Amino acid sequence: MSNQQNPNKLPTKTKWFYGIGDVGNAVVNSAIQFFLMKFYTDGALISPALAGNALLIGKIWDAVNDPIFGWFTDKTKSKYGKRRVFMIFGAIPLAIAIALLWHVPTQDKVWAFVWIALTFILFDTLWTMTNVPYYALTSELTEDYDERSSLTTYRFALAVPAYLIGAALTPAIVGLFAIQRSGYGFIGIAYGILAGVALLISAAGLRERTDIVIAKPEASPLKSLGIALKNKPFVWLCVVYFITNISFALIKTLMAYFIEYQMLMKEQISLFMGLLLICVTISLPFWRWIGQKIDKGPAYGLGMGVGALAVMTTFLLPHEPSNLLYIVSALAGFGFGSQWIYSWAMVADVADYDRAVTGQQRSGMYYGVWGLATKLSEALALAGVGWILTGFGYVPNVEQTPHALLGIRLFFSLFPAVFIFAALPMLFKYPLTRAKHAEIRAKLDAMDAAAASKGESK
Repeated sequence: MSNQQNPNKLPTKTKWFYGIGDVGNAVVNSAIQFFLMKFYTDGALISPALAGNALLIGKIWDAVNDPIFGWFTDKTKSKYGKRRVFMIFGAIPLAIAIALLWHVPTQDKVWAFVWIALTFILFDTLWTMTNVPYYALTSELTEDYDERSSLTTYRFALAVPAYLIGAALTPAIVGLFAIQRSGYGFIGIAYGILAGVALLISAAGLRERTDIVIAKPEASPLKSLGIALKNKPFVWLCVVYFITNISFALIKTLMAYFIEYQMLMKEQISLFMGLLLICVTISLPFWRWIGQKIDKGPAYGLGMGVGALAVMTTFLLPHEPSNLLYIVSALAGFGFGSQWIYSWAMVADVADYDRAVTGQQRSGMYYGVWGLATKLSEALALAGVGWILTGFGYVPNVEQTPHALLGIRLFFSLFPAVFIFAALPMLFKYPLTRAKHAEIRAKLDAMDAAAASKGESK
């Protein structure tokens, strides 16, 4: 179908420029999820519990900054647009904050705790300021149900290989340095520069829509947040996502520990992570195709179920190297590919539902709350891993006791799989279906057409 036949169909160039914006983010995000805790425990030699608690303290700010930045971008007007302006002027400060995150100048318990907490707060603030408006563009570049899945697929077609770089190359780069903490310091600088440059390129290539008719924004972010939290499909989606993402975050955070200490395959960590993420990338067109045949909720659930089954089997693997782990990694990556597409595309649909009811475009607020759910679940997983490792007697850089290995196995495989399975019924029954969204789209088109006609008659 041509752009003339479907005005909501985006040019391919727009989709690629949008995807570029997440390249640096993906490298940084994967490095943080897979290796930040390992940097603190094995590189900076900080207690796992201390590092985990400091990160959790930093996440308290998330309860404020994500929704506030979302609301603020909804209200923003500038010659650079209401979303792109934050990407443009926040890119360089974000790069600096990323570099600081991977540098701990002291091992003193008090000062190390303060440093980790403050640098994480700084990073998180700038990450939110640049990424919430970037994510909100998913909703505003197109209102088409399937085009949003397509836009998100392009985004992750670039982001997942970048995520692979962060996951697979980080240990290889660190291994080039005689001192681990120096290697981590280098990746902080390199990844920070990449994230800043990618955001600037994306912002330069995108143009925001100006034909969306909206009501006057709320004067208070709390009021805007309260209205968003009354959106039943959104709350439904947030609950499901929080459960699945904290499970996914536990898997990602403990993966390096599981491969090194349970499977005794430390040299293959990069290979396994690379295989998993390659399979995620390969699966994206498949899950997009599935989403064209069935609704997004069930498509999302099918993939997560496959991934959870694969991860659950790792509990049975022996305490020795095994080629079975390659098969498990491939299946898990293929299944979890659905998480990358549908969780983000579905937020744009609930923003449409809200606009049809209230007339207000709150994409920024919705993606702000979504960012809060994402980072809070990942922070809880990071902190939880610190508590788990400490509680089960983990000691860095040595052979682990059976008790410590049991803790790693339980929270890498069984617990995340059980949580995911518990959330699947909500995905299969998700109320905002393709048919429901078509009704919403018809109402929004009528609203925009009426407002445009009124404007022309003046």
